[in-house]
Amino acid sequence: MNKQEILARLPQILPDWYRKNARPLPWRRDREPYHVWLSEIMLQQTRVEAVKGYYERFLQRLPTIRDLAEAEPDTLTKLWEGLGYYSRVRNLQAAARQIQTLHGGVFPDSYEKIRALQGIGDYTAGAIASICFELPTPAVDGNVLRIISRLTLDERDVLLPQVRKDVAASLAPVYPEGQCGVFTQSLMELGATVCLPNGAPRCESCPAASVCMARQTGAWQRLPVKGKKAPRQVRELTVFVLRCDGKTAVRKRPHTGLLAGLWEFPNVEGKLSAEQALETAQAWGTGPRDLEMVLERQHIFTHVVWQMRCFYIRCAKTPEGFTWASEDELDERIALPTAFRMFRQAAQTEETNSES
Repeated sequence: MNKQEILARLPQILPDWYRKNARPLPWRRDREPYHVWLSEIMLQQTRVEAVKGYYERFLQRLPTIRDLAEAEPDTLTKLWEGLGYYSRVRNLQAAARQIQTLHGGVFPDSYEKIRALQGIGDYTAGAIASICFELPTPAVDGNVLRIISRLTLDERDVLLPQVRKDVAASLAPVYPEGQCGVFTQSLMELGATVCLPNGAPRCESCPAASVCMARQTGAWQRLPVKGKKAPRQVRELTVFVLRCDGKTAVRKRPHTGLLAGLWEFPNVEGKLSAEQALETAQAWGTGPRDLEMVLERQHIFTHVVWQMRCFYIRCAKTPEGFTWASEDELDERIALPTAFRMFRQAAQTEETNSES
């Protein structure tokens, strides 16, 4: 069979398999566009198990697109705290506001209008249009690229944009009328549970095994082909957890760049010594009293790695250059990105251990 003949067989195979084997995920309970959209944005760069709780909490707090459009920025980032890639939630709100102003609060029902919303790319637009509106619009992500490259023995670099476009163009004609949403989700499910990204695929459980050229030739080990990415830049930072009378110093990051506009613990470039850290805290006017703890941690972003040294310092003063937040405020209102939140969690663990 040639490539298009293999793809043409998939609508005969996958929908029934999906109906019998699909995981009962919360965003599959209905085809409400807001719900599908939110889940797809949350699932970018994030594991399914990690997303479930966030998805439920987000909809409890912001059940409608209007609620999302009108939410306070700190509310959004607190709901997103720990998910990372915070530009996603900012784009969610920007798109919600577009829906309110340009579409009368009603989610648009064409691929082109969905694709025009802030933060929605080809994949997400394809997923929403097919799942919610039964349009034959493929949603091609890493899972689908892996499946198609193995099924058809395609040895092109799947990181190339043209390959992604070609796969989408090849899939669109085979989408089954009336089953577009199920077909899209069946491909997603196959990639997540059978044709796995790491380790051997579960070919014995694969409904498409009979038409898979990689299985027949043993080529799955080298597919999909991925070109080498540029190495991540490494940055060294010194982070300060400054505490005084039950409050901790935080501040907002600049409105542009990495983690733009989010809360952070004060920090400076480079790795300071303990003496230098105390001098810096003194220069900030905090009146440092005790150096309580020093931790080393690493946080990996898409293109950069932060190598961090954190100093926990008990202070005598609360200068106005920072926001001094109580534990309740840090729990309920102020969202810290994971790169900084892990230092708060480490301190809480240390305090718990010392009390036991």
